[in-house]
Amino acid sequence: MLKVSMIRNLFYVGIIFSASGLISPPVALAAGLVFGLSTVHHFHVESRNLSRFLLQAAVVCLGFGMNLQEVVHAGRSGFLYTAISISFALALGILLGKLLKVQSTQSLLISFGTAICGGSAIAAIGPVLQAGEEEMAVSLGTVFVLNSVALLLFPAIGWVLHLTQTQFGLWAALAIHDTSSVVGAGAKYGPTALAVGTTVKLARALWIVPLAIGTAMIKKSKTCIHYPWFIGYFCVAAVLASYVPRYIPASVELFSALNRLGRAALTVVLFLIGTGITRSTLKEVGLRPLIQGVTLWIVVASLSLWAIHAGWVAL
Repeated sequence: MLKVSMIRNLFYVGIIFSASGLISPPVALAAGLVFGLSTVHHFHVESRNLSRFLLQAAVVCLGFGMNLQEVVHAGRSGFLYTAISISFALALGILLGKLLKVQSTQSLLISFGTAICGGSAIAAIGPVLQAGEEEMAVSLGTVFVLNSVALLLFPAIGWVLHLTQTQFGLWAALAIHDTSSVVGAGAKYGPTALAVGTTVKLARALWIVPLAIGTAMIKKSKTCIHYPWFIGYFCVAAVLASYVPRYIPASVELFSALNRLGRAALTVVLFLIGTGITRSTLKEVGLRPLIQGVTLWIVVASLSLWAIHAGWVAL
């Protein structure tokens, strides 16, 4: 058994290598998975908090590499698709939960996480549903496991089916749970896939607000709702990157550096997510919630891929 100090050093080395640019996002995720599954992770709470902050900071920094017209176009077009996708995923998730006899709160958390944006949606909806720590852990564990699979699997499927970068970005945004994994998969596929995936995914994440408020009203909960304010900062960054260089040409280098910083932060986030998948996490997930999450994810991913590949859904 490795000593705590050695495990901590390995953890820090993983973060440093991930931030250095020497390894790609999928490699960082794989390294995190190896760490999480082969060691006893004593600081997973700190790791999760750090990954949440870094993800939001990374998304804002990536905004400095976006073009405002592309952001508005993708966000406007993707809003309808996300509305349909979220409604379908929620309805199917609740139905699957009842068929599999998954505990009600746990089923709702998995359904919201799949329908909107993974861990962020679960973190926002959980307190409204008055979910316990175990219910939150099981739901987050299910989503994180599927995120890891999607990040490695989606680009390969995209290349096999010869999806364009726009098609892949849209598919990733509609079918992958967490923003971090959408951005990671998009970055691996290409710059256009990254721009489309990030923008549409953030449009999807905006649904946290009305759904959380609606759930609070139905449950008559007075819990404070956590709003995704970083999406607004992402839009501000895109505005600055689109217009400031016209008047201050030197700002191009600054915005480019911030965009690279966001990519580096994202790679660190993926390493941290990987470290959160531990043997105890896999045990906590349980069979029925995992079946619900996997089935719902496969149906949503398959139908959205079919619609995009057939040309029914396009930007």
